[in-house]
Amino acid sequence: MSRAYADMPLHYGQVPAWLYQRMGLLGEAIVEAIITDYGKSAVLQRLSDPFWFQALGCVLGMDWHSSGITTSVMSALKWRINKRSKEFGIYICGGKGKYSRETPAELLRIAEQTGLDANSLIRSSKLSAKVDNTAIQDGYQLYLHSFILSNEGEWTVVQQGMNDANGMARRYHWHSPGIKSFVEEPHTFIYGRNEGQIINITDKKADSTRSGILQLSHEEPGKLLPEIRNLTMPSHHDVKAKDVDMKRLGAILALAYERNVQDIETLLLLEGLGPRTLQSLVLVSEVIHGTPSRFDDPARFSFAHGGKDGHPFPVPTKVYDETIRTLQTAVQKAKLGIKDKNEAIKNLSKAAARMEQDFIPNNNFEQLIEKERNESWKYGGRTVFGKAEPPSKKVKGVQLKLF
Repeated sequence: MSRAYADMPLHYGQVPAWLYQRMGLLGEAIVEAIITDYGKSAVLQRLSDPFWFQALGCVLGMDWHSSGITTSVMSALKWRINKRSKEFGIYICGGKGKYSRETPAELLRIAEQTGLDANSLIRSSKLSAKVDNTAIQDGYQLYLHSFILSNEGEWTVVQQGMNDANGMARRYHWHSPGIKSFVEEPHTFIYGRNEGQIINITDKKADSTRSGILQLSHEEPGKLLPEIRNLTMPSHHDVKAKDVDMKRLGAILALAYERNVQDIETLLLLEGLGPRTLQSLVLVSEVIHGTPSRFDDPARFSFAHGGKDGHPFPVPTKVYDETIRTLQTAVQKAKLGIKDKNEAIKNLSKAAARMEQDFIPNNNFEQLIEKERNESWKYGGRTVFGKAEPPSKKVKGVQLKLF
């Protein structure tokens, strides 16, 4: 896989309880749906992909571009997934600050339950942190370390460092099947901007440096990582048209609101859901079933459930709750052999992809956001600043479609 980097502005503050609870529930339902359809290894693979991870954070209602996506998503997932670890076969260890230091003890307990090699897992955890904090000296100090593993020993690491000098964060992703060596290009991705000269003794060209790894003064600078795939997370809080693939977003809206005839069977199986919930479900469907190429514009996924900072619009809690209920019901029925609704949700992402082929977007992006904000109060819209209120005056000329 190619490497990736992106800027993530450091955001501070706590996630409100009303959002955190929902993040945990929807995150749990998404993970369960992935396990049901693709297996637990697919969950670990997805978590090791920073583009997918960013899209997941957006669909859960976090600020679409901030560093807080990492800490909040991993905390919410740990809270819900570990309650069902024996059922799912997936465990989440570590976390932010003091919780990261609890990882070895957590891995010891899991090894006792599963028969896995505790020493090997603890070594992998410690080495991944040492590599990103010491072997790669890029100006970012780690403050979060999450170690996610299956009961078969496969693991993924998601960890994040901050750079106080520039107010940015960098997220690092690891996945055990792709690691041949901890000291030679082990990452699936590194997410962040190259900040000038970087010491990276995991670079392929650093063989001579690694031979003297115990004498750090002999390290030689190397490139950050080859084959970098760019994803630049801007400093602006609002979602702009340039941040989104308009063809994809427009197709989603057309599917949700226009009820295209060719997809009538899919929509009938989801009868009773309003268009606003369908809009969210299409994006949730992509997070569960989409291929890697579908996540190169993660800002688009903020159009599922908005953001806690009000960008692109307040979190529609009523829609959020209906999305959770629909997905939970579909997964539970699928486990009992009743797969119609689960297949219908899967087909939403396929239907949207088909519609893109002939879809021509227009320039109504700002009107779309204005419409979402003006109607937010109908859907229980909330931000960290409070609940959405009805607009004082009726807004005219707001068009629904993006074509």
